[in-house]
Amino acid sequence: MVENNYDILGIVEGSTEKEIRDAFRRLALQFHSDRGGENEQFIKIKQAYDDLKIGKKYPDTDIEKIKNSRVYSEDTESDVRRKNQILGQELFKEMKTAEEWAAALNRTNSTGIRLFGSKTLGEMELERKATGTLSIKGNFMAGSLTYDGPIIMQGSITSPSWTQEYQTNIHLTKGDFKFIDPLENKYKIDNGARLTVDHGNVVVGNVYGRKYRVEDLDGRVGIFQIQEHKTCISAPNGKIIAENVVNTVLLEADSIIVLNVEDDVTLSAREILFYGGKLTYDSTIELKQGGSIRFFENFSIQGLSGDAIIKLENGKKIRMFDLKTKRIKDLADEFVPNKENYLKDATMVGHGFTITYEMLDNLSKKPIKKQKTGWASKLGFSKN
Repeated sequence: MVENNYDILGIVEGSTEKEIRDAFRRLALQFHSDRGGENEQFIKIKQAYDDLKIGKKYPDTDIEKIKNSRVYSEDTESDVRRKNQILGQELFKEMKTAEEWAAALNRTNSTGIRLFGSKTLGEMELERKATGTLSIKGNFMAGSLTYDGPIIMQGSITSPSWTQEYQTNIHLTKGDFKFIDPLENKYKIDNGARLTVDHGNVVVGNVYGRKYRVEDLDGRVGIFQIQEHKTCISAPNGKIIAENVVNTVLLEADSIIVLNVEDDVTLSAREILFYGGKLTYDSTIELKQGGSIRFFENFSIQGLSGDAIIKLENGKKIRMFDLKTKRIKDLADEFVPNKENYLKDATMVGHGFTITYEMLDNLSKKPIKKQKTGWASKLGFSKN
């Protein structure tokens, strides 16, 4: 277990200046060499006191120890949290330096290559190419990076588990963000990371969020709370292409192309294309006005939960059940002028049928039935 300066003085985190000072004086009297104590222990106590006076939580020796350590099974939850916080802080500083380095190269339109990151969690190679593209090789673990240009990446993106302070946040002000062969290389974005592309597209692999259970903050035995690390990807003026999107994720773009959607996922876009067969009950599709949804899997109706929700921009909500059971031939003629091209029992879901915003907004509207022409009408007689 790694001690912080509060542990060394035997006090709790958040102690007042007086409590810190009193703890130091008490221990100094006990361990000072003039009173027969251990000089090495006194030096350690004095250093902890001096560090806390300037707001430094960990001794330098412990920081190095944590930076070069791994998490072992015998570590307590607080140990893991403490280590992650320090590692996150170190990576946050590194990525700030990387951001400044890349921006300087951009300003002078220069090329360059340099290593950033942590030896414990892995280093990243950043290269600014002559085209203005920033190449990243390695896993992005924590911190923020804003870049005025496209990024291509060979590695995964995650975020620290126990702190939101050093959350991973990648921001492109222009250009595309692309993983290189994400499925083949098993690259992913997870654990509450954020990726924003202002004017461009996003091409990634699997996207995961994270939910986990923590003990009650008030100390009540047997009571737990659920905390979420929601992974968010945004391309408001472009397209997001992803594979499986799972477990607390938000995707928002002009156009979204996905395979499967599972477990508390929200998709917000003008155009949404599904190529897989799964959309679970606790997921939501937010469709913008004038937009459309298409399900390309011929048997997708089997894997789509009837309780999944489609929410229109005007606030109207529709259950997926209504689309799975609504036959195309029962839609109003104004929405489907070529009904004869579809099978008699074909529903709105599957086979790439374009489900428009207007169809959904008027889903309960019944088709206008053509009146049958009888013999009297044919002869020019009125019913009256």
